[in-house]
Amino acid sequence: MMNKEEFAQAANYWHERDAVAKKMPREELQAEILRVIGANNTCALATGCGDFVRCTPIEYSYNDGCFWLFSEGGEKFRALAENANVSLAIYAHYAGFDKLESLQVMGRAEVVDAFSLRYNEQLAKKGLSPDAVRRMPHALHLICIQPSRFECLCAAFKKRGYDSRQTYAVAAK
Repeated sequence: MMNKEEFAQAANYWHERDAVAKKMPREELQAEILRVIGANNTCALATGCGDFVRCTPIEYSYNDGCFWLFSEGGEKFRALAENANVSLAIYAHYAGFDKLESLQVMGRAEVVDAFSLRYNEQLAKKGLSPDAVRRMPHALHLICIQPSRFECLCAAFKKRGYDSRQTYAVAAK
């Protein structure tokens, strides 16, 4: 079994690698992040509080610099009630080590009030009307995730002269 020092060493692995990594220019990395987000529509959303953790596969939309997730409910809301810090992962189908592509996002979640202006705007972007959603047998909740950090892993970055793992911190608003 690993001791505390070995756990700490393993936990610091990427911090040490990032310190000496060949970085991609910020604008180029931002474009790659948006490409990965746009090429997919499903993520794994990780939520947790206390000794409870949950990882939920869920469809997302991305606009206005945020991830938007509609959900009828589930245990993720148990964690969100106590802890707004979340992580989500987007990843391409595994087609070999030389084709790896994934995105890990850290951020804060907010449950948007049903039928508020922001809620209705996201309904419209999904092609849904508030009246149709009101007629649904279950409530439809909207989670907005404001990203604070992206970690992008893309094997193709190596061919362009950069490290395969790149980090993008979102500027505070």
